[in-house]
Amino acid sequence: MIKSLFNRIFKSTWLQAETEAEAYRSTAIGKRTDKKIITIAIVTCLSLIFIEYFGKDPGYIMIRDLLNGLGLSDLSHRFTGLLEHNPNRQLNELAYWVAVIAVCYLLIPMAVIKFIFREKISDYGIRKGNLFRDYKLYLGMLLVMIPLIWYFSRTDGFQYRYPFYRLSSHEPLWPNFWIWQILYLFQFFCLEFFFRGFLVHGLKKRFGYYAVFMMTIPYCMIHFGKPMPETIAAIVAGIILGTLSLKSGTIWMGVIIHYSVAIAMDLSALWQKGFWN
Repeated sequence: MIKSLFNRIFKSTWLQAETEAEAYRSTAIGKRTDKKIITIAIVTCLSLIFIEYFGKDPGYIMIRDLLNGLGLSDLSHRFTGLLEHNPNRQLNELAYWVAVIAVCYLLIPMAVIKFIFREKISDYGIRKGNLFRDYKLYLGMLLVMIPLIWYFSRTDGFQYRYPFYRLSSHEPLWPNFWIWQILYLFQFFCLEFFFRGFLVHGLKKRFGYYAVFMMTIPYCMIHFGKPMPETIAAIVAGIILGTLSLKSGTIWMGVIIHYSVAIAMDLSALWQKGFWN
């Protein structure tokens, strides 16, 4: 059964993607210098740079200085006040990070697809596609991941990193923790669109199935700084989710599985820290 599932998903996807890429490369357009690939490479580099330098603490300082430089001191003061002198500072900082993610992983790629490539955004994984066709594989991934999450949640490195929203002493889950979970889910949608949508579907005509492995390199690298087992697991997840997006034409099951794992990690970390004890 496992071998049959592997052949149906991975082998068939590989053959189909390679056939389509070979057909594209044989056309007059495919033989030219591919400006689309160059654009995707540059946009990917710039997006990752902006997230690294603007999204992470204290990246907001550059935005504050930019607003001051433009003579918008009042707006700069209100902006920094949300992140420095506010009872909900932690939630606001995380919301700011998600906003940077949304700009770099979602809005910029969408603008490139629509106004530079002049293509349909739905062709980059947004459509429904064969959403539930391979749900058994997704459930299988969850069944594998949940015990691993529980095992690693007992380690100091895991508990230091998770949950992203750190509850203060005697703070209830509602409202801030669950507001953060909504933002967290949206962040995964942006991430999946960028890696499994923009990169995979943007590169597939030129590189076929190899687009999945090309996408997996930067996807693995954004996990640097997290616990090593999670970073290694990102390689496997990148290949599997990229393959399924290539096969089904949609990123939605990737969003579901990614967030399911993420909230399981947050809740496991809270349990290990004695939140419900």
